Amino acid sequence: MKQQTTKKHQIYKKDKWNMLNIEVNGKSIIVREISDQWGEECHTFLSRPELMNWAEHRFPKDKFDGTEEEWETMMKAFREV
Repeated sequence: MKQQTTKKHQIYKKDKWNMLNIEVNGKSIIVREISDQWGEECHTFLSRPELMNWAEHRFPKDKFDGTEEEWETMMKAFREV
């Protein structure tokens, strides 16, 4: 039986309390969103299209708190997962 490796991706990290990390383990994509305001939220997806749909709704461009370049960089990081 082949051992699955977990691939980790960091979408953003503002400091040690505000970050978004993704782990890809086989078919599962696990998103860990950590904030100093809400603690840790964990989301599990079974496909990349499902992940991108969540990301586009979670970080809408018109309500994003940052520059357009920061938003584009973040969406690019999601697409590269």
